[in-house]
This record gives sequence, C-alpha cells and structure tokens, in this order.
Amino acid sequence: MLKTELLEIIANGENSGVEFKRDDIRPEQLAREIVAMANLQGGKVLIGVEDNGSISGIQRPDLEEWVMNLVQDKIHPMILPFYEEVRSDTHKTVAVISLPQGISKPYVVRDKGREDIYIRVGSTSRLATREQQARLFALGGMLHTEIMPVPRTDMSCLDEARLQNYLKDILRDPDLPTTPHEWETRLLGLGLLTEAAGHLCCTIAGLVLFGKHPRRYLKQAGLRVFAFKGEDKTYQALLDDIMDGPMVGRWDISDSGRSLVDGGIIEHFIKAITPFISEEAPDIDKHFRRETHWHYPAEAVRETLMNALAHRDWTRCIEIEVGIYCNRLEIISPGALPNTMSVQKMIAGQRSARNTIIMEVLRDYGYVDHRGMGVRTRIMPLIRAHSGKDPLFEATEDHLKTVLYPSV
Repeated sequence: MLKTELLEIIANGENSGVEFKRDDIRPEQLAREIVAMANLQGGKVLIGVEDNGSISGIQRPDLEEWVMNLVQDKIHPMILPFYEEVRSDTHKTVAVISLPQGISKPYVVRDKGREDIYIRVGSTSRLATREQQARLFALGGMLHTEIMPVPRTDMSCLDEARLQNYLKDILRDPDLPTTPHEWETRLLGLGLLTEAAGHLCCTIAGLVLFGKHPRRYLKQAGLRVFAFKGEDKTYQALLDDIMDGPMVGRWDISDSGRSLVDGGIIEHFIKAITPFISEEAPDIDKHFRRETHWHYPAEAVRETLMNALAHRDWTRCIEIEVGIYCNRLEIISPGALPNTMSVQKMIAGQRSARNTIIMEVLRDYGYVDHRGMGVRTRIMPLIRAHSGKDPLFEATEDHLKTVLYPSV
C-alpha cells in the first residue's frame, strides 16, 4: 500500500470495512475485529491509528508474528490476512491488516472456552444475533434452510394431487406410494417432510413447492406484486396483491404433450401482470386478431422470477417483491448472494444454488434451465434485444434486485 492510499483511508474515517486500533490492543479485541470483517465483506484493520484518525504509530516488537499467531490461535476456521507496514509523513509506522471476505462463514473467536460470532454493523463489531448467525451458516453452506421444519405443519398441508402428479407424471416413478406410511417415507426421502420434536413437519422446500396455503404457516412465502402508473411507489397502485400458493402447477402429461390443469404461483403471477407488461393493438389484423405488444419479453420476466424463487434466502422474513413502473420492472429477492457469488460471476454464468431441493424440483418440471445459465442465455440477451439496454443487477447484504427495462 502506498503512503497516499493509507492517508486517504484514514481521512475517510472508520466504516464497515475500516477499523482504527491503538498499538496496545488486546489479542481478543483484534480477533473480534478480524472475525467481524471476515463475516461481512472483508476490510482493513489499521494498528497505530487513534479513533480520531491521528497516527500514534506502532511500537510493539515483532508485531507481524504476534498478529499471525493470534489469527492461528483465536480464529476459526483458518483465515489468512495480508500484513504490511506503511510509514506516514510523521515518520510513524502503521500496520495494515487486510482481510478478504470469508468463504467459510461463520468465523468465530475462540477465547476462554467460548466460540463467539461477531459481525460488522456500521463502524462497530457486535455479537451476531440468532437470526444473523443463521444467515452466516447458510452463506457458508453449513445450513440449508430449505430443509428446516415449518412449525404447525404436517403432511395434510401438502397438495396430494400435485404430489401424485409430480411422482407419476413428472418423475415417472414406477413404484408409487399407496399407504400413508409409504407416502411419509417417500416425502422424508425427498426432503419435503422432516421430523422435529417427534412430529413430522413440512420442510420449507416441501411447503413452498407443494403446500396448499404456504403463507398460512410461512409468512415470507409467496409474492408481493405492485404496479404503478409512474416511476415511483404511490398510494394509488394499479395493482397491489400478495400471491399465495404452491410454486408448481399440476400438468396433464400425454403422448401429444402436456397441458396445464391447475396453475401454481408462477402461472398465476404471469396471468396477473400480463395487462401491465403488454397491450393489444387497437386494430385487428387480416386474420381478425389483435396483435399483442409486449413491453418486456415474457420469458425474461418469468426467468427472473424463477431465479428469485429458486435462490431466495429463507432466513429473511419478507416476501419476494415485484414492482412494475412506467420505466422499469423490478424483482427483489431477499438475502445476499450465496457464498462467494457476485453479480459479475452470475452474469458470466457461474452457478451456486442456495436451495438445491427447490432448484431440482423446478428443473424436473422444466421451470428452470438445466444448465443454470438463465441470466446469461435468456435474461441478458432478451432484455438487450427488446430495450437496447442491459438489465441491472444490484446485490446488497439484504437483497438482490434485478431491474428490467421496457421496449422503447
């Protein structure tokens, strides 16, 4: 790091990715700051800088060795920081500990027989709450929330006709269950049921895929759909609806093809928003039909919704939100991108499924691409060809927002 870079970082002050510490910091304090940053987006700890930004410098002998030993002894799992020392204009030296975003979350501080998980909140490091810990475990791939039990549910909460349709017609299972015990065994094996406190409950995956009324038991299930005349939310919405129901439809499969018998939330969503993303021509053509003009390619909208349904974070207690405005369509999927996934990697076609059961069932039905390349092969080229603009992807710690632009 150059001296000018150091001075610029100090001038900007502490934030979620920068922490100032004196040279006499205690080992457990430094471990806490390192863990909190690794559990967020990474960052830098500057040793030898006061809280007000003045440089006091370092005097501790063999500081690098002390830091590396501390990391090895007090932080789990292992993380490798980058250590360097930079001399300031006042001839005082600052130690810079640079930390990447951790890929094995959650990181913990091991001290006095305890393992504590810290996260970064603004410019402070705090103990993670229970909900925040669950998100870190999920981000690190150690907790699959889709197989968690949903309280107050049992097998009767699932749509038997859809389950029959899935096993018989979609999977073409030659050995269909016939008794309640056989059904329980099969659904446990598929991850659609689980045992909790001696009772069989629906998993999150089972309920949102095949549940009769998922939102009755899981408030973050379903879709919140808005449509507005202008560019912003107003009190007068053209459409304001919360959609509930199973993700998958029920299909009649025959040698001549397949037809929809009873739609799921995906089909109901497309039907509800069609009047707001398309319009019919005022005149009929020579075949006595009115041509439909689509403001957005329906396939791109559907693919964006499927991504939100398949990859959302179920530890977030809010619904997927779809907003239709005069100049854009937004789909907001709760939760950060999983593990080390980034917008750039997503656009390049890299895959990282958060909810593998939900993803596989949607693939079985053909709702999602078996290659997992929908962003790169469908959404990007379709929106670009239709509007002349690339879609916008905005990833934060709270959500992934996808913005589609209409035809001009």
